[in-house]
Amino acid sequence: MQTLAQSRLVIEGISPEIDHGAFPAKSVAGWPMRIEADIFGDGHELFGAAVVAADGSETPMEALPNDRWFAEIVFAENGPSHFTLIAWRDVWATWSRDTRKKQEAGQDISVELMEARDLLDRVTAAKGTKTAVAKLKRAAKAGDADTLLSADTSALMARVGPRANLTPLGRDIPVWVDRERAAFSAWYELFPRSLGAEGQHGTFRDVIDHLPYVRDLGFDVLYFPPIHPIGTTNRKGKNNSLTSAPGDVGSPYAIGSPEGGMDAVHPELGTLKDFDALVSAARKEGLEIALDIALNASPDHPWIEEHPDWFERRPDGTIKFAENPPKKYEDIVNFRYYRDDGTPNAPFWEAIRDLFLFWAGHGVTVFRVDNPHTKPFPFWEWIIAEVRKDHPGAIFLSEAFTRPKLMKRLAKIGFNQSYTYYTWRNTKAELTEYLTELSTEECRHYMRPNFFTNTPDINPYFNHDSGRAGFRTRVIMAGSLVGNWGMYSGYELCEAEWLPPKDEYLNAEKYELKHRDFAAPGNITADVKLINRLRRDNPAMKDFTNLQFFNAWDDRVLCYGRFDEAARNYLLFHVLIDPHAGASFDFELPLWQFDLPDEGAIEVEDAIHGNRFTWFGKTHHLTLDPADRPYAIWKLFPPGGAQ
Repeated sequence: MQTLAQSRLVIEGISPEIDHGAFPAKSVAGWPMRIEADIFGDGHELFGAAVVAADGSETPMEALPNDRWFAEIVFAENGPSHFTLIAWRDVWATWSRDTRKKQEAGQDISVELMEARDLLDRVTAAKGTKTAVAKLKRAAKAGDADTLLSADTSALMARVGPRANLTPLGRDIPVWVDRERAAFSAWYELFPRSLGAEGQHGTFRDVIDHLPYVRDLGFDVLYFPPIHPIGTTNRKGKNNSLTSAPGDVGSPYAIGSPEGGMDAVHPELGTLKDFDALVSAARKEGLEIALDIALNASPDHPWIEEHPDWFERRPDGTIKFAENPPKKYEDIVNFRYYRDDGTPNAPFWEAIRDLFLFWAGHGVTVFRVDNPHTKPFPFWEWIIAEVRKDHPGAIFLSEAFTRPKLMKRLAKIGFNQSYTYYTWRNTKAELTEYLTELSTEECRHYMRPNFFTNTPDINPYFNHDSGRAGFRTRVIMAGSLVGNWGMYSGYELCEAEWLPPKDEYLNAEKYELKHRDFAAPGNITADVKLINRLRRDNPAMKDFTNLQFFNAWDDRVLCYGRFDEAARNYLLFHVLIDPHAGASFDFELPLWQFDLPDEGAIEVEDAIHGNRFTWFGKTHHLTLDPADRPYAIWKLFPPGGAQ
């Protein structure tokens, strides 16, 4: 005989649950995580539900329309965790609802009071509630319906009342809990070799002298491209020339020479001891050092002789150069991730795992990974899991400007942050559509965008003729639309010389030293400092999923808000995305967000200048001038909120 099903309740449509639990959703230690599910059963009875954390503690869920339920839980510690769900028929709540209706209709409820006594006899009172349950039993015996139907009794019985048809989900939903910097960070990228005196190769000691500048800009992660010895075979010249001239420093992505490989530092930068001193000095300035892990080897890498089976070879036995036909990268050769029989090249995998652990031993637990989408997914899943065994706070940034599904898969398998298409999203429609996807669709539970304004490889088309105003707006949007953002050195100086027809830099720093005057006139350091200060000072700027777009009746203006209801912190942004002409426009003040009528009033503070005033009504007018300030930022203070 077929086994009869016992459960009368359904738990489905769980969010977040990534690919039926194949990958963990991402959370942040100390941040609330919202969990939702569809929970229902037959009939007209009332139900109860709870989220059960890894330690067995329960958080009651609240009912939403259409059998949707939710709860918020907080994970206290960084690392792997999980939750599950339970649901039940809430017989006391059902009894209470039906009995109240009968009482209000003037019907006899004596039998219902007998039912209450039976239900109370089924209660196993929790610690600290025995006296209260005993009081309820006396009330039931005495026919005291008012006590039994009170709000206090309902609250008590929701916790200790009988749970009929208790239904567990039957599986754990995995969660990876990050430290806060994985979700909320500001990155500044620079080439240490460019910080020397004019015409001289910079050192780690030069970077130490530059730390106060980075700190004062408001960044908390200082990121370096590869700092390792650079090969000389097929070394690239300036502007990616196939031939180098005497004195050309080469691309730092062509890693490896007789001086060492990826666990060594370029001798002109200094020593590992100097690097350790830099990491320590940065920490004192409130900065973490991030390293670029680029799995590229020059033809001079020591591993080629030591481990010839770690490299791809052509049928004629020659080593295979990296290429993206018709492009060839003659200064880089390819690693071999799998053997001919399809099994992992385990010694090589272990060596890369040990490479991450080596740098973690030198105080670096933030890594930007170069082109991870060109390496096998199982490789990265294993590497990240292995590193996290010893360093659960390690942060991996995926530099993958590739197809959307590949980018999202890398996030699923463990990358904490992801590069994005921000540099190519310029219009109001493009930005709104892309940000809506990132902040509202399922990917928000596992993919954390990092909006870099530029990179050494990407000189955005937008900035080629945008002038200073365009650089200012792109910095403000990068820092305010998402939780993580980054900027490559020189952007604050509005560097825009490009190499037509590509979105690349002329005289790119990847191939030469680039000495800068960081105090040069026309810089936008004030804008960078402003957005980083606002990010630090306002809780609403942390969780990018609170982003909302509002009406501004001009396609050249992007209007959006970052609202944190729990902190009573509300910021409204207007950004002129066309840097060539001013805009005078009407916009809609979202009074409805605060349950205010269209003719309501709200206190406002200009977040840039500090002056305060009141806005009356829903529709307002504003003018933005790119020659003056191409953006406006407001703090809103609704009635009853913190002032």
